[in-house]
Amino acid sequence: MSNGSPVANGHPPRHPEPATVGRASSADGVPVGAYARPGGVNGSFGPRPQRPVVPLGAPPTPEYLADAFGRSPGESSIGRPPAPPAAVPAAGPEPDPWRDPNAAAQLGRPAVPTPEPERQELPPAERFSLRQALFERRLRPSAIIGVLVTALVIGAVGAAIGVFAAGRLPAPATDPSFELAPVSPGITREPGSVADIAAKVLPAVVSLEVRTGDVGETGSGVVIDGDGHILTNNHVVSTAATDPSATLTVIFDDGRQSRVPATIVGRDPLTDLAVLKVDVQNATVAQIGDSDALAVGDPVIAIGSPLGLAGTVTTGIVSAKDRPVRLQGGGSDTDAVIDAIQTDAAVNPGNSGGALVDASGAVVGINSAIRTLGGDSSGSIGLGFAIPIDTARSVAEQIIRTGSVQHSTIGVNARSATDGVTDGAQVQNVQAGGPAAAAGIAEGDVITKVGDRQVGNADELTVAVRQNPVGATVPVVLLRDGREMTVSVTLGSE
Repeated sequence: MSNGSPVANGHPPRHPEPATVGRASSADGVPVGAYARPGGVNGSFGPRPQRPVVPLGAPPTPEYLADAFGRSPGESSIGRPPAPPAAVPAAGPEPDPWRDPNAAAQLGRPAVPTPEPERQELPPAERFSLRQALFERRLRPSAIIGVLVTALVIGAVGAAIGVFAAGRLPAPATDPSFELAPVSPGITREPGSVADIAAKVLPAVVSLEVRTGDVGETGSGVVIDGDGHILTNNHVVSTAATDPSATLTVIFDDGRQSRVPATIVGRDPLTDLAVLKVDVQNATVAQIGDSDALAVGDPVIAIGSPLGLAGTVTTGIVSAKDRPVRLQGGGSDTDAVIDAIQTDAAVNPGNSGGALVDASGAVVGINSAIRTLGGDSSGSIGLGFAIPIDTARSVAEQIIRTGSVQHSTIGVNARSATDGVTDGAQVQNVQAGGPAAAAGIAEGDVITKVGDRQVGNADELTVAVRQNPVGATVPVVLLRDGREMTVSVTLGSE
């Protein structure tokens, strides 16, 4: 080692040559003056500037502040000068603190209560009557006059207030002396008026009641002779005919509402008619009219017991005639097709079996059915149907005479059919050995006319056949393979 420095591998250490800072040679290719020290600077930093000495302590007070807040000449502090010593008060009377504004607060003597003066009881005022005041001169005349004037003024003011209030308040709603002026009767009921007809027919129209246990049904009927026969609908009394426990009662509109048990003479499900018998004397009998004489637009009156309301009368007109209507169901064995009279007179459930009368009061139909809108609507919409009295008379006579009814038949089953041009009743099957088979009518034939009546559907075929008597020979027009032909058929009985 040499000079205290370590030697590695026997060789002294090499020190790199320090780089020269601030010096440049022309060999660098840069002018020497670009990196040279400024003149007068020997080191790496320039000389430091001399900083001014900062005095310690409070800064001098500005003159305007000293003038405003400084001490006056000769004063050692800025506080108030000390107060002079308090003078000892001279002996004398005790000062009054209420008169000394500088006196301190102190407790005074207790207040001495002032004695209340004694109350002197006044004697009660003397009372005297009006007689004493007027006749014994207890009051001065001027006082009496003043009282009277005051009373008159008070009365006048009260009367004025009453008159004003009476004009402002509503008049009383009741009048004990009120009475309507009598009016002479202005209604004249000419013979043939609705009221006149109703008065004549109502006693001949009865109410029917069919009861099974606690369940009851109502309908109407018409007295047709003096022996107590009553014409009604089959669907009204079918429960009484089929249920042994059912009871049938007739209620007359005679002012006493007489209730009479009835028996069933006979019934016809194919025309929805039935005849009853009651044991009564001097019953009012309905006048039987002529339904064929009716014309569309004629006035009619419906009388019956809708919904059990006996003696109900409604009016209307004949809306249509010869309207085929099928009647079936309703809890009865009725399976009828009627050639009905259509009316807009209100007919409702319970009117069934009642009378449809013309302007003379004659019965021209037995009310039987209505057309409704369905759903919950079951009342009249102006579409009521009645069995023509001509048909009802014939059926009633047969029932009363024999207990049964015969109807004409052609011996076929048919359905409604149309080819877009012609409507009719197409034969579905032909009864072997029946009238149609004997006349050569075959399945598939379309019947368009029976006698003098056109046939547009199956129901019209039924009513067209039944309007002819049993055994009658009638011409039947039919279409077969597009060709029209006419055959003669002798009607049978069913």
